[in-house]
Amino acid sequence: MVACFSFLFPLAPFFVTLLFLILFLEQISYLRKKRNVPGPNIVLPFLGNAISLVAKPTRFWEVQADLATSLGFSVNYIIGRFIVFIRSTELSHYIFANVRPDAFLLVGHPFGKKLFGEHNMIYMFGQDHKDLRRQIAPNFTPRALSTYTALQQIIILQHLQLSWECLSSESPGKPISLRLLARDWNLETSQTVFVGRYLSREARDKFRDDYNLFNTGLMKLPFDLPGFAFRNARLAVERLIETLRARLMQETVREIAESKTVPPHSSDVEIGSYLFDFLFAAQDASTSSLLWTVTLLDSHPDVLRRVREEVSRIWSPESDTLISAEQLREMKYTQAVAREVIRYRPPATLVPHIAMKDFPLTESYTIPKGTIVFPSVYESSFQGFTEADRFEPERFSEDRQEEVIFKRNYLAFGAGPHQCVGQRYALNHLVLFIAMFVTVLDFKRHRTEGCDEIMYCPTICPKDGCRVSLSRRCSRYPNVSLN
Repeated sequence: MVACFSFLFPLAPFFVTLLFLILFLEQISYLRKKRNVPGPNIVLPFLGNAISLVAKPTRFWEVQADLATSLGFSVNYIIGRFIVFIRSTELSHYIFANVRPDAFLLVGHPFGKKLFGEHNMIYMFGQDHKDLRRQIAPNFTPRALSTYTALQQIIILQHLQLSWECLSSESPGKPISLRLLARDWNLETSQTVFVGRYLSREARDKFRDDYNLFNTGLMKLPFDLPGFAFRNARLAVERLIETLRARLMQETVREIAESKTVPPHSSDVEIGSYLFDFLFAAQDASTSSLLWTVTLLDSHPDVLRRVREEVSRIWSPESDTLISAEQLREMKYTQAVAREVIRYRPPATLVPHIAMKDFPLTESYTIPKGTIVFPSVYESSFQGFTEADRFEPERFSEDRQEEVIFKRNYLAFGAGPHQCVGQRYALNHLVLFIAMFVTVLDFKRHRTEGCDEIMYCPTICPKDGCRVSLSRRCSRYPNVSLN
């Protein structure tokens, strides 16, 4: 065997020299793109700082934010890709406002197109994107949202009673982690609201398993090879889209038959992909907000007391009725709490874009073509607002109206043409959860050192998954059911 390759031995110095030349050129390319912008001066070949990003993502982005203090942005190098981190709110708006073929492509994930597939709303531009949003908009009008509230509340009550409370009562004194419980509940809610009852129980269980594979792969290195989490996630997405497509095409065919025309963006693959977009947006972001809500209410007992006082004046579980749309609008303080949770801990902290061409970010720096740009909505949330480091729902009161005064800093739902179309649904969902959770259950957060530190999974959650003990607070649950 050695003899077979002996002819290569004299070439070894050449290959070693070639390798060092490639590595040297890669480093020079990085430094040319970096210029005088804050960021590491030396990066590992190909991997760059990917290991620290995957191992300690929270710390990685904290360092990037610190580096960006002077200019409002900083740079780094990940898996062969040059990246720019945006801390400045105004520069983030500049990116959001320039999503077009000759500027930036919103990707949602550094390797999102490979993971999410081609037919995804976030990759759309111009008139096609406007037309699709126009088609979707009727699903999020006040009237439409009011029809969802009953479904949302019934599923909330079922999970609080039959899952959360039961699990906690089975092991008195032993806390339960809410992260996976909240994820399962959110998945059922978004499936029921956006998909209806087309999915059987078996399909829902398989859907949940595939969705967990997808979530796991989001946080792993993008190696699309057998046995790697990224490959498992990509295949899971394909199965999820196929499930949605197969279950909903019968309804689409009926609508087409009635209208006698085929609407744009209505192929089976497109429909499945768009529904997956909604499920993804409704699922992970809401789970993050729910966990931070429980965490922050526990650490701010005065806020919890005020929420309970407001809700008790408006609604009671013993009434055997659900919270109406009118009652929901009356819960002004609870709505302020929901808005402050989302400001203080925006679920999706970063919104990745790819530079389609060289783009002048400032007078002195041009983002090179192919760069992955990360506007940070998390950093914007702590700019402008009065005492932004404090959790203070009163900032959204009618007297202070900081959501108006510092509107440009409130970027949790994005900005520009790709601003979240379902933001009102998300806020309603969170307000309904807060109102019902604090009314029907008492809870105690089991705190350990570092439990409130931020963990990426892939949205941000408390490091311990929000471990609590639960007990029933109301005399009985409302006598309502999902028929």
